[in-house]
Amino acid sequence: MNRQIIFLLSLLISSTLFAQEDFYNLLSEASLSLTTQEVTYDPAYFSIKYPNGDVPSDKGVCTDVVIRAYRKLGIDLQKEVHEDMKTNFSLYPKNWGLSKTDKNIDHRRVPNLMKFFSRFGKVKSISKNSKDYVPGDVVCWSLGGGLTHIGLVVNQKSEDQQRYLIVHNIGGGQVLADCLFDYKVIGHYSYKK
Repeated sequence: MNRQIIFLLSLLISSTLFAQEDFYNLLSEASLSLTTQEVTYDPAYFSIKYPNGDVPSDKGVCTDVVIRAYRKLGIDLQKEVHEDMKTNFSLYPKNWGLSKTDKNIDHRRVPNLMKFFSRFGKVKSISKNSKDYVPGDVVCWSLGGGLTHIGLVVNQKSEDQQRYLIVHNIGGGQVLADCLFDYKVIGHYSYKK
């Protein structure tokens, strides 16, 4: 009887791991698909619908890459972040002097996404070892001067095959780049709802 239970448990665990791996590969593919769209970097404030709101499809910033990739898999980070901020506002950064949530912009701020992913995702190690960063991971960087950046690790490798590439938008649109260690990594997460 014990052997049967152990077998069933191992089967359940392996199917769960497969499902997670499959999700992160789909997230990687969703991220890569964004690089085919022409997007102009535009940090302007936009009033957007709620839930499932988005800035105009030809505009965006780094956070919009993450938001759009997750949305392709049916996860609305606008709604998820807003709902958590409504009930846990005091846990989120106060960098913008707000006294309440703003469903138009809260999810489009890197520090807010970092807080959300640390609360509901898996916080992964920050290291200089490229093997620690795998497809589906969310990486956050400090650009200096209080500026932050975010991108997604995808299942394509650098020319030297040493690192996975990143889909991000740092000013040139939604692009695929070999930039994992170009900036100081300050956050590393995986998130699956």
